[in-house]
Amino acid sequence: MEPYVITISRQFASLGRTIAQQLAEVLGIEFYDRDIVEATAKRMQLPISMISDEEEQANSTFLKRKNHLGMGVVNLEDEIFEVQANIIQDLASQESCIIVGRCGHFLLREHPKSLHIYVYAPYEARLHNCMHVLKMEEKTAHRMLREVDKAREVYRQRYAKGMEDIYDAFDLMIDSNRFGVEGTVSILTDIVKQRLKLDEPS
Repeated sequence: MEPYVITISRQFASLGRTIAQQLAEVLGIEFYDRDIVEATAKRMQLPISMISDEEEQANSTFLKRKNHLGMGVVNLEDEIFEVQANIIQDLASQESCIIVGRCGHFLLREHPKSLHIYVYAPYEARLHNCMHVLKMEEKTAHRMLREVDKAREVYRQRYAKGMEDIYDAFDLMIDSNRFGVEGTVSILTDIVKQRLKLDEPS
C-alpha cells in the first residue's frame, strides 16, 4: 500500500501527543516526535539538549552560530528547522507514520496521501492536565501554558509561510476534552480509515 502520513499539531497539555501515540498503535504505524529531535542532533552533530532547548524558545531572538558548511553566520533555529524539515519529508516518503508538531502540516501539505489534524482543549482543561497528568504546581502550570502557547505561535508564524492563522491547512480540528483520549483516538481512527481508504484492497 502507498505510504500515508498523519500530522498532529496540538495545544500544550491538550494531550495531543498521547493521542498521536495511541492512534499510531491502533493503526500499526510509526510515531515520530522525540525521534526527530534525536535525528536532528545526530545530523547536526549537536547535543540533543541544545536542539530541545532551541525548539522551546518563546521569543524571536535566535541563537546564531557559524554555518557548518562554512557559509557565514546563520540562525541556529533556522538551521534546525531545515534539518528537521528534511527528516520529516524523508520519513513521510518512506513509510506510513504519524508526525507530531514541527509544522508537519505545512511541510507535508502536498503529500498525496495525508491527513492533517489539530488537537485542542479549553484552557481550564489544559490547566487540569498540567496539574493532574503532568504533575505541575498550579503557578508553574499557568506559566507553562502561557509560554509554550506563545512559543508555538511564534514558531508557526516564522516557518508556516503563507498560512495566515492557526486554522489554515488542517483537515480536522478536535477538542480532546470533549471526547477524552480514548474517544478522540476512536473518532480519529474511523476518520483516518475513511479518508485514506485504509480498509480498501490495494
